[in-house]
Amino acid sequence: MKKRKNQGLLTVLPLYFFTLLFVVGPLLYMIALSFATNKGGYGFSWRPTLENYIRILEPVYLQTFLQSFRLALTSTFLICLLGYPFGYFMAKLSGKWKGRLMLLIMLPFWVNSLIRLYGWIIIFQTKGALNNLLLQLGILKEPLKLLYSYPAIVLGMVYALLPFMILSVYSSAEKLDWSLVEAARDLGASPFRAFCTVTLPLTLPGLLSGVILSFIPSMGLFFIADILGGNKIVLVGSLIQDQMTRGSNWPFAAALAVVLAVLTTLLIALYRKLTNVKELEGFY
Repeated sequence: MKKRKNQGLLTVLPLYFFTLLFVVGPLLYMIALSFATNKGGYGFSWRPTLENYIRILEPVYLQTFLQSFRLALTSTFLICLLGYPFGYFMAKLSGKWKGRLMLLIMLPFWVNSLIRLYGWIIIFQTKGALNNLLLQLGILKEPLKLLYSYPAIVLGMVYALLPFMILSVYSSAEKLDWSLVEAARDLGASPFRAFCTVTLPLTLPGLLSGVILSFIPSMGLFFIADILGGNKIVLVGSLIQDQMTRGSNWPFAAALAVVLAVLTTLLIALYRKLTNVKELEGFY
């Protein structure tokens, strides 16, 4: 018995070592660095200070956080509108069509995200495919300025994160007991009422999971804003990158990253609390 425990410990030990070295270690270093004092020119001293966190309260940096939050909220809302119905109806299809749609959803992941975003530049530019199509159809008299705009960034976010919502809702809807929906319909509930009282509560964990997988990355995917927005929209991720490179202020960049990590942790904790409440309601 003791020998088995030792073998199990030896098996798990590399995992703990990897976690401490590449996850916990960098995280603790980032937290410690956020309290360091910047000396300019990529230099800093370990003299503790709260100046980096106080600086975040300046209006220009608070505006960056609010702008990132607004963009994340807008893109997540659109992702929910598109992804929930897609994942829900996908779960009701036959096995053959499920496999085909799953392949189409997973196909973009086989191509580098930067290459896919540059494809949108070809579509959105003034002489791009979309403007040419609309001009030829007579819908427009002059091309629209779609590229390097806020809607272009939102569309890029939706395009990049939509599969996560679809797959989350699909995995939840596929496990749904459809006889409960049929029972609600037999008892006189309208299709809309049956959906609101039976289908939506039972698939809510998948929807919330998709929201988390969409909202959290959209606050930090600065390369989408850089490529499709032309640096007109500054996100928190863009600010961190700028402080790490051109700003030469690593402690301040670490403080921004810590605040972003705290916000992310709070969102995940809220998600866990909501899903636990739903599980308890289903139990009782």
